Amino acid sequence: MRHFAPVIVLLGIAPDARADVPTFERDIQPILTRAGCNAGACHGKARGQNGFQLSLLAYDPDFDFNAITAEARGRRVFPANPAFSLLLRKASGRTPHGGGRKLPEGSAEYRAIEKWIAAGTPRTPADAPKLDRITVTPATKLMKFGESQQLAVTAHYADGTTRDVTALAQFSSSESVYVGVSAEGLVKAAPIPGEAAIMARFAEKFAVCNVLVPLPTPVDAAVYAKLPRNNFIDGHVWAKLKQLNVTPSDLSTDAQFHRRAYLDVIGRLPTPDETRAFLSDKDGKKREKLIDALLDRPEYADFWANKWTDLLRPNPYHVGMKATYNFDQWIRKSFRANKPYDQFVREIVAANGSTWTNGAAVFYRNRREPDELTTMVSQLFLGVRLDCAKCHHHPFEVWGQDDFYSFAAFFGRIGRQGVGISAPISGGEEAVHLGSGSGGRRNGSTVRHPLTGKEMTPTPLLGKPLDIDADTDPRAVLADWITAPENPYFAKVIVNRVWADLMGRGIVDPVDDLRATNPPSNPELLDALAKDFRANKCDLKQLIRAICLSHAYQLSTTPNERNASDLRNYSRHYRQRVRAEVLLDMVCDATGAPEKFEGMPTGSRAVEVWTARAQSVFLDSFGRPDPNQDPPCERTADTTVVQALHLMNSPYINAKVTSADGRCPKLAEGKKTPAEIVDELYLTAYCRFPTATERTKALQRFDKKGATRKTAAEDLLWALINTPEFVFND
Repeated sequence: MRHFAPVIVLLGIAPDARADVPTFERDIQPILTRAGCNAGACHGKARGQNGFQLSLLAYDPDFDFNAITAEARGRRVFPANPAFSLLLRKASGRTPHGGGRKLPEGSAEYRAIEKWIAAGTPRTPADAPKLDRITVTPATKLMKFGESQQLAVTAHYADGTTRDVTALAQFSSSESVYVGVSAEGLVKAAPIPGEAAIMARFAEKFAVCNVLVPLPTPVDAAVYAKLPRNNFIDGHVWAKLKQLNVTPSDLSTDAQFHRRAYLDVIGRLPTPDETRAFLSDKDGKKREKLIDALLDRPEYADFWANKWTDLLRPNPYHVGMKATYNFDQWIRKSFRANKPYDQFVREIVAANGSTWTNGAAVFYRNRREPDELTTMVSQLFLGVRLDCAKCHHHPFEVWGQDDFYSFAAFFGRIGRQGVGISAPISGGEEAVHLGSGSGGRRNGSTVRHPLTGKEMTPTPLLGKPLDIDADTDPRAVLADWITAPENPYFAKVIVNRVWADLMGRGIVDPVDDLRATNPPSNPELLDALAKDFRANKCDLKQLIRAICLSHAYQLSTTPNERNASDLRNYSRHYRQRVRAEVLLDMVCDATGAPEKFEGMPTGSRAVEVWTARAQSVFLDSFGRPDPNQDPPCERTADTTVVQALHLMNSPYINAKVTSADGRCPKLAEGKKTPAEIVDELYLTAYCRFPTATERTKALQRFDKKGATRKTAAEDLLWALINTPEFVFND
């Protein structure tokens, strides 16, 4: 458990250790970065600004030095009269500058650049002490509502010297709603309980200050001691709430839990009879038995496979219909067999064989270049986003181009045999195998650094270069490293992804962005989940079971007076709009009118569809990924006007509600009383009985002039479908 000291005294910072004469890498580039000159919106963008281009966030000192001192006929710096240099005249606003006044004349930064120009624009000597790390003081801080705290940033060099670089550091907050930070490093807490990571960046290094802002009025420790602890999860959740002086909501009702569990575990609504049976069951362990029963149902595999198709499924017009279908079926078979997750990942990363017989091999038919595979594998299976490091040093992480292309080297020897890609009709078979390492991409080739041209050696992240012989597939070595028990990322990213699916938000958010500057809201909980996942041999069902049986998962969504502002510590359950495919299946089940999909047998459900190319205005309206978008595709749970209008006005929805073979005509023609029809429709849509007020108002529909049992039932069902309680998982 991370402990926050209520009072932290700022440590003394060593005197400025900079040399008398500023040098480029050590002194000038940090000033330009701090002023935003090399940011993506200014001279750091792809083609620069007004003819002046700098490398993004100073990742290429040679390029920047040349751009400043040699380009534009040397007008940017003028050692004979430094103040006349265009670099200073623009930055100080003495000459019109689209970026505004960045370095006021007379400021310390202005004087440093002026002194550097006067000295002849010296480079930093090669033997100068290298920047080893930076630290921020304080590293943790417990703050009161509205309290302020100035941060101090210290640069530590390889020779043991230090330097106060607070004035040159950049600051940002992971959660500015709770804790903001100024450009000068002044942290201020909002009058809302929460936490944030304040990042300080200098040169290519960064450090983090973790800030916690609890509610001002304490809670008796006995309150937390008495909270139920169904398993190890609850203890970690309650400990974090205790730090914040936040108390959890009440337990969900049986009806809420029943509907929630069905939608979360198998992606469908329970039938009215299943709901009646659960609500009338007096067994004290009925919730535990329900989760076990749901995990054994066949719908589980299709529902969870549908989640992974967002992350893996390619565009069939790019790789071919048969290849896409094979990959989809391979994913579904893996979930039906409850394949251990480490085996699932290993079979993808090290896949070989024909795309027509081994679905996992389609992964390498879709992504064909080492750099493409690097970003996808690292993001999906490690939770590390390396995209930025492809072109420059990652602004919020330790990764640079050397890390990116050393990782990409694992994919440099992929061989392919077959017709290749001929979009939009890529229908041919292709075989993936270990290439020879020479002779073109089809037979594999080396990966070289884009700047130096150096041939890169396969290297795990934070690891050492590997000597892999010619007969060993580097991807098999990579798969071993990814799934190894000591890998710090593998288990954390998958338990975080599943936790987000079930709890409404990841412990780390976004779920696949694990980095020091995006810390988990509850690191102890994340570590415990990862450890338990490993102990259970990477069994996804056991992970889901543990989360669903925790008391934290079973909390009500209704906030109390102490947790209304909590959005990331699980003091209550967070409502989620259900996935597009699940919602369409819910509409079909509620109305009794099944859907027909292209390329699928009659009676197929939306979660079983193998391609996003199957036409459906409904699915597109509710956030199905664009089939032309490259995976991984993380869906948003946002609601839109289009969705509301579609439910209210779509002739397609109306046709289902009024279908002659649907639920409403059957209820109207049966022997149920109007009150029983109302109960049936509420059990169908909401998985609960109506309240007395709801029943009274619903029965009034049957008494309206001109209404029939059929039209009254249709009106009620249409109204229920058009409510948040239907669309959201409570």
